[in-house]
Amino acid sequence: MESLADTLWDVVICGTGLQQSLLALALSRSDKKVLHIDPNDFYGDAEAAFSLQEVESWVEKVQTGKEGLFRAASVEKLEGDTGLSFPRAYSLALAPQLIHARSTLLSQLVSSRAYRQVEFLAVGSFSIFKPSSDPSQSPTLVRIPSTREDVFSTTAISAKAKRGLMKFLKFVLDYESTPQAEAWQPHTDAPLTEFLLKEFKMDKELQTYIVTLTLSLDGGINTRDGLAVIHRHLSSMGLYGPGFAALYPKWGGLSEIAQVSCRAGAVGGAVYMLGTGVKAMNDQEDPIVLELTSGDTIKTRKVVRANESATDESGINRLVAVVSSPLKSLFQSTVEGAPTPAVAVVAFPAGSLSTAAGEASQSPVYLSVHSSDTGECPANQSVLYFTTISKPASQDLLQEALDSFLAAVAGDTVPQCLYQLQYKQLRSSAQSQASGSIFDFAPPRPALAFDDSTLQSVHDAWKMVLGDDAIEEEYLTFADREGAMDDDEVYD
Repeated sequence: MESLADTLWDVVICGTGLQQSLLALALSRSDKKVLHIDPNDFYGDAEAAFSLQEVESWVEKVQTGKEGLFRAASVEKLEGDTGLSFPRAYSLALAPQLIHARSTLLSQLVSSRAYRQVEFLAVGSFSIFKPSSDPSQSPTLVRIPSTREDVFSTTAISAKAKRGLMKFLKFVLDYESTPQAEAWQPHTDAPLTEFLLKEFKMDKELQTYIVTLTLSLDGGINTRDGLAVIHRHLSSMGLYGPGFAALYPKWGGLSEIAQVSCRAGAVGGAVYMLGTGVKAMNDQEDPIVLELTSGDTIKTRKVVRANESATDESGINRLVAVVSSPLKSLFQSTVEGAPTPAVAVVAFPAGSLSTAAGEASQSPVYLSVHSSDTGECPANQSVLYFTTISKPASQDLLQEALDSFLAAVAGDTVPQCLYQLQYKQLRSSAQSQASGSIFDFAPPRPALAFDDSTLQSVHDAWKMVLGDDAIEEEYLTFADREGAMDDDEVYD
């Protein structure tokens, strides 16, 4: 076998984030010489999933400024016998994004045969947090009706509101046809809430239900984008089984897809080196010369890497909490024959939370509740992922959201918070781009649901690497490997 320095690599992929890993999957049948490196000692970059021990190592890196897009990371845990299990019993995700059933990502995982190595779980109910007007009463969670059956069975809204909601759901399912398009296109860039009020006479409560389904972090999504997201949600319902519209990869969300994609790359002949980055690059030479942190100097025709620079200080704040309850009431099947969901979504509308200083939330707070079925915590515990737009009071509001949620789900006793991770993730307006023989992926967007637009840059990078050898019909469309007798042998 040739040494690293003796090999002329077709491409060096830097980083194992989702985009780089999907590129490795796309190149896994190309016969190209691929070197895939990552300065981290873990897979996934900004989409990684960590054990508790790995969380604390990552937090130290963030605090020293070595994790580009992340800031203000901290860990808090109870002292003494906390009820926590051993560190590797947990897999806390940096990107706990749900994936709608109609997502192109799922289609590509199926066509590439990589889906066989990923276990997908159902995302169940979407609920709204309602604070109590009576201090002696606990807050409540109200399930959002998002199907015809839900609307008919719910007791949370009036008969008149049900008729308006049914009219809207029917409208959205066919919103791109001529009559419907003529109704919403004059409101394209206006807030979705304005359109709902004007065209469907929806009150503020129903507007909140609808906007929650868009998972809009600021609650201000426009009509065009809002209708597209709700259409995707409704059209995804039942695609892979009754009762759910979205899925979540077991063992850490997008991190699991990244690892499976890298595994496919390795089976296809790619060489992997974790803990190795680029120390210096001379792209004036042809081929490009890279000096690696391992001490190796290599030559490559192409380089693909990630842009990890933030363009401003805006972004999201996230609080991840491990709690001492399975929260079974949130993971109930609501449709006959539906699988037991492993994820539930709760929205705290703007204004529903206040800090101790009396400052009300200006944007929604979203909570993704994960049961132990996700593999992210032991049995009889749950993992809570709270997310909101970064503002001066965001950290305090997330803590208030945690306390309020635990009060809302409390039975005889309030579940105990065993472990907390907080951090800020910056956003960037940078775009993916190719410059000569180098391709830079844009930083990942800190969203609540996977954004299919991410996939276009992977396709663009694949075309740059293959050049004239690129055949569109073969992009992420693979047959089973010859001689494979079962799912595992495809990747072993």
